[in-house]
Amino acid sequence: MCLQRTMNGKVLRYMNANTQRFHVTGPAGQLECALDLPGGQPVGIALLAHPHPLYGGTMDNKVVQMMARAFIGLGYAAVRMNFRGVGASQGTHTGGPGEMEDMAIVLEHIKRQYPALPVALGGYSFGTYVQSLLQERLSAEGIPPERMVLVSTTAGKWAVDAVPKNTLLIHGEADDVVPLSDLFQWARPQDLPVVVVTGGDHLFNRKLHHIREIISEMWRR
Repeated sequence: MCLQRTMNGKVLRYMNANTQRFHVTGPAGQLECALDLPGGQPVGIALLAHPHPLYGGTMDNKVVQMMARAFIGLGYAAVRMNFRGVGASQGTHTGGPGEMEDMAIVLEHIKRQYPALPVALGGYSFGTYVQSLLQERLSAEGIPPERMVLVSTTAGKWAVDAVPKNTLLIHGEADDVVPLSDLFQWARPQDLPVVVVTGGDHLFNRKLHHIREIISEMWRR
């Protein structure tokens, strides 16, 4: 259940009453983060990235929260972070590289709390670009993520790199920000399957529940 409170005239939405808010220090200052835990011992860590901060994206975005709920249901500790300049996170938007550095720092922080757990990366819209950069870095370091889930992948808009073959791609049929044809053009040479939500737009209005269902049903396949 979501808990809401008001701060400085703005409504802040929390995953539930047990959401843990914390801060980590990054290169540009403090980073506002949130952690939600499953009922038992976590089986993995899911690090989730939100949409573009210059267009209102935050870690409390409804798609990101739905992704978090799906991973909590799978037994993962779900971690979110506000990018630079969003909420209580300090710094200025860098277009991707700086945000990736911050995500890596938050991941290291959580891994110290939950060592030896597999890591899943999830992103929505601009967050898919950030996570593709982080995946590339982790793989180069010999510690690739267990798997990725990318919702509304920004193929053709931001230069999302090639991703692992087991990446779960979810996209709306009627996405007017990243047309489905652009995603197919990017995914086709990589031979990546795409799960299409019929009638879904970029924001997944009235289609949000499909994201949770798809992740929950397909993650272990």
